Amino acid sequence: MRVVTLNVNGIRAAAKKGLFRWLAAQAADVVCLQEIKAQEIDLDATMRAPKGYVAAFSHGERKGYAGVALYSRRTPDRVIEGFGVREFDAEGRYLEARFGSLSVISLYVPSGSSGPHRQASKFRFMDAFLPWLRRLRRSRREVILCGDWNIAHREIDLKNWRANQKNSGFLPEERAWLTRVFDQVGFVDVFRRINPRPEQYTWWSNRGQAWAKNVGWRIDYQVATPGIAARALRESIFKRRRFSDHAPLTIEYDWTLDSHAGRAAKRA
Repeated sequence: MRVVTLNVNGIRAAAKKGLFRWLAAQAADVVCLQEIKAQEIDLDATMRAPKGYVAAFSHGERKGYAGVALYSRRTPDRVIEGFGVREFDAEGRYLEARFGSLSVISLYVPSGSSGPHRQASKFRFMDAFLPWLRRLRRSRREVILCGDWNIAHREIDLKNWRANQKNSGFLPEERAWLTRVFDQVGFVDVFRRINPRPEQYTWWSNRGQAWAKNVGWRIDYQVATPGIAARALRESIFKRRRFSDHAPLTIEYDWTLDSHAGRAAKRA
């Protein structure tokens, strides 16, 4: 099972840069996109339903802001939009698709980089989302949370960590929260389970020559329950072409994507 996650920073802009042509060649089973910045009316046929995929969306109520998408080869048994907190569900930050015993989630954690009011919103999200993560962990389902978490966890996860210790995305409180997600709640950073190397980044500032010099941050994750995390085989961060200021993160799992809905459709 191949799972791709990418913050597109505008699905229409990414499409113009060739994202959907690239996706067509990836043979991914599930694709999770974040920050689509579009309403349903803004999507063309390819964005709404790429060939061979079933699509689900959670659009932000505010035009041109946030929003997540999920494309899958199988029809999900159930799609859950939002996690029950009005402030963030209205922004389109959580979309869960269930396939048999597996849940795959497209997640977009708020960024706090645009000012104190946004950092306060990010902290509210973290406080509200942790109980939901505990609930997911207790559900006995296998879960993969794909997306832009907007936090670099450890010093290895960004180039200039010393200079960023007081900046959103690498604040001590944010890093401690992510440590709780892993060490206390019991989720696994799948990429780091199979790739311990430094200078593995998924986002680069548009300032200076950050991309050219690989001065980046690893803020896009596939965070999973231990059972499915142990099935991870290979990872890759695609950097040969750019579709946004983030790079696609792909992880392959020793798992077959299946669903009751998919089996029923086959029988029909």
